[in-house]
Amino acid sequence: MRERIEQVLEKIRPFLQYEGGDVELVEVDGGIVKVRLTGACGSCPASQMTLKMGVERKLKEEIPEVQEVVSVE
Repeated sequence: MRERIEQVLEKIRPFLQYEGGDVELVEVDGGIVKVRLTGACGSCPASQMTLKMGVERKLKEEIPEVQEVVSVE
């Protein structure tokens, strides 16, 4: 599943990079995907919305086994 998640993150990455940020896959624990938002995304006040409405939504859409995406330091 990790490889499939990385493939989806590659689709999302250009949108985050356009705004000066990025996303890094840290760990997959069952259906929980742990990511780190970096660059501008790491300190942006809207980062939780980006995480849930962008990253999590796209991962769940393409990989039904994904239950939740959480941000870690």
